[in-house]
Amino acid sequence: MLTCLLLPLSHSYAEDFDIWLAELRAEALTRGISESTLDAALTGLQPIKRVIELDRNQPEFKKDYWSYIKMTVTDYRIQKGRRLLEKHNALLQDVKQQYGVQPRFLVAIWGMETNFGKHLGSFSVIQSLATLAYDPRRSSFFRSELFHALKILDEGHIDPSGMQGSWAGAMGQLQFMPSTFTGYAVDADGDGRKDIWHTLPDVFASAANYLAKYNWDGDRTWGREVKLPADFDQGLIGMKINKPLSEWQALGIRRITGNNLPQVKINASVVVPAGMDGPAFLVYQNYRAIYRWNRSHLYSLAVCRLSDKLR
Repeated sequence: MLTCLLLPLSHSYAEDFDIWLAELRAEALTRGISESTLDAALTGLQPIKRVIELDRNQPEFKKDYWSYIKMTVTDYRIQKGRRLLEKHNALLQDVKQQYGVQPRFLVAIWGMETNFGKHLGSFSVIQSLATLAYDPRRSSFFRSELFHALKILDEGHIDPSGMQGSWAGAMGQLQFMPSTFTGYAVDADGDGRKDIWHTLPDVFASAANYLAKYNWDGDRTWGREVKLPADFDQGLIGMKINKPLSEWQALGIRRITGNNLPQVKINASVVVPAGMDGPAFLVYQNYRAIYRWNRSHLYSLAVCRLSDKLR
């Protein structure tokens, strides 16, 4: 089936790619990647036409906040997430004990990324990354990711045929890019492999490790929906402005019920994903960690709303 997705290579294009691949292989050897790994991963490699098509034609995201929430925080996802929270409670509590990340957030991210492991992607990660690294548009970024992916193979965490993911190289039940894997993946079950494709202890611990490294606070939630005063200064909106709740209270922000904000020492930023006519949120440090995972307010708020529904 994959052959129908390969680029129809002209003789010169094929020669150029083979030369490029040989140079990449030589550099990989200087980086300590073994010949056996490179033989298994790179032999016979060709670019994938569909990957280039997807990279060239990424649709501009036009969903508004409420449409996106409706599409992602579904009754199915809420009910399945609750069942999985209960099913994996012991494991999730162990992860919380070690990393301080509440289980509901881990399950919410899991649900958002791959629908709880159902949709991991069907592209060869090595082949996709090689395609994008050879293509000039974002060559430097994907070349770096390809070396990370080869390192993962060389360390024995997965074999090339099992390293499946998205067209852009995101992998496993968390959709980690290879560089994220090498930076944050965890061998939680102690079998010598960091397996974010099949092993839930590794999946949950890796997600928690990532969030913990970005200053997750296990004693706090992510934030809350609020009411802004009619004369609110729009220059105060955005993640660059981070003020104590007491200052936001003095500026007229209230809970969505109209009551005062909590009297706790915590900093927050104002986010308005649909503009001033839509909902407004005060978001805390934990939101920032989720936003670091995926720099989209729609995605981050969907994770947070789903996590609330799982409680």
